[in-house]
Amino acid sequence: MQSGPEPTVPEEAPSEAELVDAEAQAEVVEGDAVTSEEAAVEEAPAAEAEPDYKDQWMRSVAELDNVRKRARRDAAQSEQRGVARLARELLPALDNLDRAIKAAEAHPESSNPELIGGIELVQQELLAAFGRVGITRDAALGEAFNPHQHEAVAQQPAEGQAAGTVIEVYEHGYLLGDEVLRAAKVVVAA
Repeated sequence: MQSGPEPTVPEEAPSEAELVDAEAQAEVVEGDAVTSEEAAVEEAPAAEAEPDYKDQWMRSVAELDNVRKRARRDAAQSEQRGVARLARELLPALDNLDRAIKAAEAHPESSNPELIGGIELVQQELLAAFGRVGITRDAALGEAFNPHQHEAVAQQPAEGQAAGTVIEVYEHGYLLGDEVLRAAKVVVAA
């Protein structure tokens, strides 16, 4: 008879337990063997790590909304700073109008009533423009002294006035909302 190749006997496929055991023995992390339980734990998060698109979308929408709110708030603050800066530049001119009116009232014989009326009109227009952007003149006269809004330049005794009351205003103060643009320079009753 002819001798031919011997028939091969198919080998049995390894069982799952043998495969897991073989994989566990093959895996080495920095010189340490990984147990089959650790390998199973490492595979589980990979399956759970599938992207959750709805959650990502919700987070993106919320972040976009926060960016819009922050941009609006920043724009409003920038506008407020610009208004405050311009007002601080115009306050000396408004003070000079006050001084011109007081000087004209002190010497009525030498002043022109039409000129005084014109100065008062300009002063009223400036105060109205300030009012439209939220700037108000601090009405300190007769109020209690507030160190956050007033600057005491003198203190003197005054009859009929409680101590700590503003009895005279040298220079008006101005407020932009709650922010003090300039403190009023005042005389306080002792």
